[in-house]
Amino acid sequence: MAIKTDVVKKANRQPVTAEMNLFDKVAKLIEEARSHVSKAINVAEVYTKYRIGQYIVEDEQKGKYRAQYGKQVLLDLSNRLTERYGDGWSYPNLRKIRQFYLTYSNLIISDYQIQNDNQRLSNQDSENIRIQEPHFVLSWTHYLVLMQVKNPDARSFYEIECSQQQWSVRQLSRQVGSSLYERLALSRNKKAVMRLAKEGQTIEKPSDIIKNPVTLEFLGLKPDSTYSETKLESAIISKMQQFLLELGKGFLFEARQKRFTFDEDNYYVDLVFYNRLLQCYVLIDLKTDKLTHQDLGQMQMYVNYYDRNVKKDFEKPTIGILLCERKNDALVKLTLPKDANVYATAYELCMPDKELLQQKVKEWIAEFEEENEPEMAKKKASKKVVAKKKVKKAKR
Repeated sequence: MAIKTDVVKKANRQPVTAEMNLFDKVAKLIEEARSHVSKAINVAEVYTKYRIGQYIVEDEQKGKYRAQYGKQVLLDLSNRLTERYGDGWSYPNLRKIRQFYLTYSNLIISDYQIQNDNQRLSNQDSENIRIQEPHFVLSWTHYLVLMQVKNPDARSFYEIECSQQQWSVRQLSRQVGSSLYERLALSRNKKAVMRLAKEGQTIEKPSDIIKNPVTLEFLGLKPDSTYSETKLESAIISKMQQFLLELGKGFLFEARQKRFTFDEDNYYVDLVFYNRLLQCYVLIDLKTDKLTHQDLGQMQMYVNYYDRNVKKDFEKPTIGILLCERKNDALVKLTLPKDANVYATAYELCMPDKELLQQKVKEWIAEFEEENEPEMAKKKASKKVVAKKKVKKAKR
């Protein structure tokens, strides 16, 4: 009798499992469809507002007399749109929509821009512009944040990274506020800086994951307070999601205070990560005091141990990072061999001075352009020729 009961229970259990599997598949399909629809709606909203901005700008270009009454025109448009379509069409919002078009059309169609108030785009030019519309992939709220970034190269970088990393609006705001573009730029050579705007953050070699400085404002530690390395480590562990965002692409957290034994002595690595893009371990030691050559030597030993005892044959060499309150580049160069895979980078507990970082990046780019002046001049001349040909073709 007991055997029959078990058989019945087993038979009853199978349909339930099958039903759950069916439910999971259908639920997943519905959620994916909703996500696609939501994304499509967001992108459609952005394209619509881009075109609305275009109509507003073209209307303003009817002449100086028209431009003088631009505010009143937008106020009237706002009232009529609000009356028909409800909220969302206030005068300030229409101003943002107008600015959105001016910001992104300048990147795509700078050769078509109106030279004076009396000149207006022909219908043919307008059609040509529509064909060359920017490719939008983010939500309108994302673009409201991006429009606050004045540097076109930095804006392009944030847009690429936001799309690739699927940042929320809050995460994008934080990365812009922490000057991620400038910090990455100052950690690279001049040619690599030029790549950031076109490709985003490319992870191809160990130095690509280094930022200068690392910003840890989310830990809530006050810069003028006294804290130990243990307290700093605990704060990072409690905010691991934000710390991984700050570290950048491809990082996976493995262990805290990872112990290994050598010659009967125990050693502890503060934080162990793995970067799936570089396919290597990344060891991080925290230093709240002045960086010393002993610290560098110890990290080199950690890296050597992982390379010889932990790393698999298919994996790349281990990277060591000393996260310091104050770093000393001269000491690093003097202590470590040129090919060492060990880096020292400073951290800050508050948002960095954006203007100072922007000025430093400008100086770097100016130096780069000065060093490559003949080549840059040749490229600019070539672009002008191509642009003129496009304008002639569009006017035919």
